Amino acid sequence: MIQGWLGDDYLMLFDNQAEAMSFAARYEVTERLPGYALLGLRGWDDFILSDPEGGLHIVPTIPLVSDNITAYDLKTDLASMQPDPRFTDRIKWYVQPIVFGGDPSAEQNIIWISIDQHVDLVKWWNRKYDEIKG
Repeated sequence: MIQGWLGDDYLMLFDNQAEAMSFAARYEVTERLPGYALLGLRGWDDFILSDPEGGLHIVPTIPLVSDNITAYDLKTDLASMQPDPRFTDRIKWYVQPIVFGGDPSAEQNIIWISIDQHVDLVKWWNRKYDEIKG
């Protein structure tokens, strides 16, 4: 995984197609957003996706629904990414996600987790979202 700051965004990008496909399946992106490929994470809150034509998009990790997909412009050369050891292999997580009323500025609502924990929590909260939305 390639990680670091690109301008104001912290990016976590998958090294290769096999890693990306594995995480897409684990996160259930393949199932929830057919036709999109998972490229990585932007700012811990959004997935970076590509469509079949190669267009780039972002979508919140929760709720992971097609209505929330927006275009994403990644103009900057990825070689200019600046690693930051404070965040390597760590993801900021809202204990109560914003879509469920969590306060993004409340210190007690923020924890730092591993990518494996992130996978599990994203799936759990998306399933909870599905239950509520019916």
